[in-house]
Formats: sequence, C-alpha cells, structure tokens
Amino acid sequence: MVFPFKSLEDFKVEITQDHELLRSAVRDFAENVLAKYVERGEKELDIPLEAKQKAKEIGLYGLFASQDLGGQGADYLSLLTATEEMARIWPSFSTFLLINWMFIYALSRFGNEELKKKYVTPVANGDKVAAFAVTEPVAGSDVAGIKTTAKKLDSEYVINGRKIFITNGDIADYYLIAARTSPPDPKARWKGISMLIVEKDAVKPVSRIETTGLKSSHTAEILLEDVKIPAENLLGEEGNGFKYAVSSFDFARTIVASQALGIGQAALEKMINYSLQRTAFEKKLAEFQLVQTKVSESLADLEVARLITYWAGTLFKNGKENEYTVAASLAKFISTESAERIILRAMSVYGGYGVTTSTGLERMLRDLQIMKTYEGTNDIQRISAARFLYNKFIGYKV
Repeated sequence: MVFPFKSLEDFKVEITQDHELLRSAVRDFAENVLAKYVERGEKELDIPLEAKQKAKEIGLYGLFASQDLGGQGADYLSLLTATEEMARIWPSFSTFLLINWMFIYALSRFGNEELKKKYVTPVANGDKVAAFAVTEPVAGSDVAGIKTTAKKLDSEYVINGRKIFITNGDIADYYLIAARTSPPDPKARWKGISMLIVEKDAVKPVSRIETTGLKSSHTAEILLEDVKIPAENLLGEEGNGFKYAVSSFDFARTIVASQALGIGQAALEKMINYSLQRTAFEKKLAEFQLVQTKVSESLADLEVARLITYWAGTLFKNGKENEYTVAASLAKFISTESAERIILRAMSVYGGYGVTTSTGLERMLRDLQIMKTYEGTNDIQRISAARFLYNKFIGYKV
C-alpha cells in the first residue's frame, strides 16, 4: 500500500495556520504590488526596483534564512506557499527570488559561519543579489561534465571557465560557481568538483540571453578569466561540490513545482471567469457540458499537482531526503505539465481570444516551457525518479 515508502506517516501534508497567514499576506503583495509592474517588467525585460524594494520590506528575500542571519526563519512549506502566490501574478518575480533562496540554502547548509555571515545576511535582507552558476555550454543536465577549472595556488583559487543560462547572471553581486578542482575520475566523473563564491567585480557578463518566457528574469552567459578568490571562499569541502549542487537543485525543484501551481491556478481562474462572462447561442459558456468538462479536468489537474507538491515539501521539511528526492522529481513534471494542460484548455474556452496576448495565457504558456527545463528537465526527472527508486528503495543499481 505504501510502497516504496515505509509507512503512511510518509504521506502527510503539514499545512498550518501560519502558512495560511503567510499565503494571505503574499497574495495581498502580489495582487496589489506585483500586478502593477507585470506589463512594464515584461516589456522592459526587467523587474522594477520598486517591486524589489516592496519585497525587501516584507521580508521575502530572507524568508528561508535563519533569524540570526537576518532572515525570517520560515520553513520550506512557507517557500512553496509564497511562491505559488507570487507566480499566480508574476512568475518572473518568483524566479528572481528562487535563485536567491538557492544561494541561501547552499551556504546555510554547507558553509562555515564566516561565509554565512559574510554572504547570506546581505542576500537575506535584500541588499545583495545572488546567482547559482553551474550550467555550461557543454554541460547542462550532465553536471559532472563541467569544464570550468579552479586551481589552488597558495592561499587562492584561480578560476577559468564560461557559464551559460545563469539566472540573475548579469545583475548578481555574489555567484556560487561550480568548478573542477581536480580532474574527473573515469569511474566517478562527479568527483573533483567544488563550489566557490565569487563576487561581481571578478565576473564578466558575456551577454543577456533573451528567452521565450520569464522575460523579466535575467538569464545570462558569464565568463571567468583568471579570477582569483581567497581559499576561504570555498564552500564546504573541496571535491564535494557535485553533491552540494545536486542538493541545491533538489531544494529548488519543488519550488519550481509551486511556481507551476501558481500559473495553473491563474489559468483556471481565467477560464472560469470567462465562461461566466461570455455567451454563445444565448447561453453562458459555463452552461455547456464541454466547458464544464474542461473546468473539472483542470481542477483535478491542479489539485493533484498541489497535493503532490506540498507532500514533497513536507518530506523535505521533515528531513526525509530519500523520499523527498523521488517526490520532488514527481512534483516537478506533474505540476508543470498539469499547468500546461490547464492553460491549453483555457485557451480553447476563450476561443479566438485565446490566441491573443491580451489574456495573459500565452505568457503563462511561455513561462512554463522554461519551468519544464530548468532545475532539471522533466525528462531527466522521470529518469531520476525511476533510478532513485531502484537504487535506494529496491537496492538494484540502474
């Protein structure tokens, strides 16, 4: 009944009144602040400073950071709740915060106290922007294939390499860089990768990459040429960077699922509202069985995705890493693909208006294509979930 997990206790969703209070506050922020900037931000390919400042004032930057590091000390489910509400209005903005949260997570979990105080606190209080730089022109899903190098010379590391598709890449103050500190082992290619913190003056943005969706999010290619950083900017232990990167992607994966929930929720609301406003053949669209079917199927898609996303979040919160890893992969591809189906149904209900840009549906669809790709593509998530199931729960190496 509970295979491959241990008991029914692994299937809890631990939402509390505190999460509901947060959801209400973030919804108010999204509807009354973010909504004013969406059209401008998407046209200008940027998030206006005023919107960032308001997020800073209500503590969204440091939502997950501990209080002693300037954050709010909220749990992981709080991140999912806040993200869903922000993505319902403006997915690009939720992506901007997601990357800052990844940086905070990695340093908080694997960094020493000096690194935490120096780099987490300014990001948590909204004074600095972070980027997470792993992907390269020849290494996307294959993290172990990165070519960037970091050679240790006395008390410094010298970094050379190129990173691509880096969110916040051209606006960040701090970069968490994955680089090879030793050649790969043919039998274990992941070994020899380390994570290092680099500040913006040493990084050269090569180009801003204009993407089909999340247009206000800054996606860039960056170059590191003979970049020298102090040895103390090494995160954790040398050679363990692959594990740190994978853990950080796992952390982000369910947040991406919650982004998709926000988009799916917005699309469903649009579908229902339009079906009550528009008439055809002297009847509201809501009275047609075909429209009712689309609404019910969309509701089913949304709630199934929401349950699996918050279930995965509860596993993370409770420290059940093996179970969480599988659940996070499932949550990501189920939620993003469910939201995509909801949007397509909404477009069909809108009829001719469904293919116009004025409804906002086409932007949702474009944004989702990126969510299906970053933090581990959906195809990779399907494979990862199956392999983890075989390896960790059945004991068969695939």
